[in-house]
Amino acid sequence: MKLKPISSDQAPKAVAAYSQAVQCGDLIFLSGQIPLDPASGALVEGDITVQTRRVMDNLHGVLRAAGSDFEHVVKATIYLVDIADFAKANEVYASYFKTEYRPARVTVAVAALPRGASVEIEMLAVPAN
Repeated sequence: MKLKPISSDQAPKAVAAYSQAVQCGDLIFLSGQIPLDPASGALVEGDITVQTRRVMDNLHGVLRAAGSDFEHVVKATIYLVDIADFAKANEVYASYFKTEYRPARVTVAVAALPRGASVEIEMLAVPAN
């Protein structure tokens, strides 16, 4: 099966050896996004709501580049440095899904994330058409 790398200028450039996303058949694997500003590559300062919003906006850019959207996400994984941030991160995350549909998801607490981020989210999606 042919693999197709996906990239978007609406999300930060990859900072290591990975693609923003890879499509394999009808599956789109989105790499984890941390709250980096796409223009500067700098970590967005702010609380968990600000950081989660930046992550979701980054993922939205990659989804669009892949011909998909949040309504076609089938699985998400959220990594939080502080599990006490769960409710606030969940509220921001949920606001990006405009219908009753919600993808399968897991949320885990981790010891640390790259660049001192408080949140990282990865997704698995299918094309919108």
